[in-house]
Amino acid sequence: MDKGFLIDMDGVIYSGNDLIPGADTFIAELQKKGIPFLFMTNNSQRSPIDVVNKLRPMGIKVTEENVYTSAMATAWFLSFTHPDGTAYVLGEGGLISSLHNNGYSLVTQDPDYVVIGEGRNFTLEMANKAVDMVLGGAKLIATNLDPSPKKIGWSNLGIKAIVKMIEEATGKRAFSVGKPSPVMMRAARKKLGLTTDQTIVIGDTMDTDILGSIQMGYKTIMTLSGVSKRADLDNYAFAPDMIIDSLKDFDLDKALAKLSE
Repeated sequence: MDKGFLIDMDGVIYSGNDLIPGADTFIAELQKKGIPFLFMTNNSQRSPIDVVNKLRPMGIKVTEENVYTSAMATAWFLSFTHPDGTAYVLGEGGLISSLHNNGYSLVTQDPDYVVIGEGRNFTLEMANKAVDMVLGGAKLIATNLDPSPKKIGWSNLGIKAIVKMIEEATGKRAFSVGKPSPVMMRAARKKLGLTTDQTIVIGDTMDTDILGSIQMGYKTIMTLSGVSKRADLDNYAFAPDMIIDSLKDFDLDKALAKLSE
């Protein structure tokens, strides 16, 4: 095995519910050539099977083993740090199942941790309860600190907004597990069975995918089909190893040759 890929999803593979042209061909080429890859997403709401089912209508056929989410990373981190613990969760679906799968019990009083993930069913009462729990000694964990998209009509707040509210109300800082945290970046690489110098990350966001990868020593490819644009690069003291417009323009063999130099 020479190289393998950790691949962000939204902005790289799809935008909303629409496939980004060339993404299906790229994944098919990886599969044909036997190159290992893992979809690495900060979305904690979806379970791996949810991701598989979202991709299938787009023409991308993968299994749950090809998916690693911030919910999975968070559940692993908590089970490693405090085995068989308890958590009060502001989150849904994938986060809840990941915690259960790692031996965690979900409780409504005296938890070891308050865990914040994506969700659309938060209430002020739930947030107030979380505040009281943190003030009572529970540790505050965020699956990620992705910001809100700041678009009219967007019905799902970024986790960062929820976390900041609870941080302000408690005076406590949350520990974030998702990208760009080395916890998730390292765990995803190990799940794929790669070494540091074998790992290539493809992402669309300088502040998460590219930053986290550079801190870990991975090779990086930024696609301009998502959040970060070429003009944004001047705002950073670091840069990706390669920049592409989208996966439609990606030459796998040339990229592997260049990133192996």
